[in-house]
Parts: sequence; structure tokens; C-alpha cells
Amino acid sequence: MEINDLEIDNLPNRLTFFRMLMIPVVVSALYFGQHTPVALTDYKHWLGHVACWIFVVASITDFLDGYIARKRNIVTVFGSFLDPIADKFLVVSSLIMLLALDRVHPIVVIVLVLREMYMTSLRLLALTEGVDVPVSSMGKWKTGTQMVATPMLMIYDNFLGMNLPLIGTVLIYISALLSMWSALLYSLSMIKKLQEKRAEKRRVKKSH
Repeated sequence: MEINDLEIDNLPNRLTFFRMLMIPVVVSALYFGQHTPVALTDYKHWLGHVACWIFVVASITDFLDGYIARKRNIVTVFGSFLDPIADKFLVVSSLIMLLALDRVHPIVVIVLVLREMYMTSLRLLALTEGVDVPVSSMGKWKTGTQMVATPMLMIYDNFLGMNLPLIGTVLIYISALLSMWSALLYSLSMIKKLQEKRAEKRRVKKSH
């Protein structure tokens, strides 16, 4: 798909901006849920729900902005740059807050955050080298389990008969394992693509 110029004011970018604006709201709801001011004491139980559902809405906008951009062919350089950053900010901020609230193990947070940094670097290298490495199904499962586990750990209570702390903890561990496996698969696939590209360059050079 052709990427347009630095156009900013379009619907996908507005959704991305909205997602970024929701990050401090999620962080504040989680923080005040643990350190509740006197005026909010009666609402302490619901602040986790507020963080949860805002996170869910923000995550839905991640799907919508990409879908609309592709559907209307309004993919822009600015949006391609900002969209993944907004995703990383939302996920990493939420994980750090859950760590501060002692709802997720530090090793899990380290694995997930470092994996995001590693994958961002790999994708930048792939872009620089001009190779296209598609996201594996394992990576999609990792994202799915993480996006389900995170809001559950934000509520961190029984809800509709479900033990959300237990379910969320199990899913976040699964997400950490999938993140490492998918990163390995992506790395191997990228190495193969780079080797093929360089081999092709050598063949072209020899033919001349």
C-alpha cells in the first residue's frame, strides 16, 4: 500500500491521538485505586473498572485506526510512525502500573517490555534493509492474550463469577512465553529474508 505524505488531520490519526490521551487516564485510575484520596474513597472499588474499560476502548481504537486507514487508503507517514508508539506507550505504561500494584511478577514485565523494544529494533532494521517480515500467528496470539490479561489484572477482583486475578495471571504468563517464542520466530524469519536478499544481490552483481 502506498504511504502518503505527512498528513496529520484524518480519522485514523485522531483515533491514535485519542488512544494516547487515554494513557494518563488509565494510569491515574490505577494509581488512585491504590492511593485513594478521601474524596474518592467510596469509588475506590470502581477505579480498577474504569482503568479496565478505558484500556479496552483504547485497544479497540488500535484495530479501528488501522482498519480505516487501509479501507480508505489514507495510510500516512505520520500515522505509521505514531500508531505503534501509541500502542507501546499504552501497554508498557499499564504493565508498569500493574507491577507497582504488585499484580504481575517483575520478570514477566521485564520479558514483555524488553521484547517490545527488541521487536521495534528488528522492524526498524527490516525497514532499513527493505525486507518485509509478516507478523506470525504466534505473535498475534501473544498480543491477544496480553490484551485480555491486562484489563483483568486492572480490575483484580471476582467479576461475573470469574476469578479475574487468577485468569489474568495465567494469561499474562502465557503471553510472556508466547512473546519470547514469537520473537525467536520473527528473528529467524528475518535472518532468512536478509540472507536471501544478499544472495540475490551477489547474483545480480556477478551477472554484470
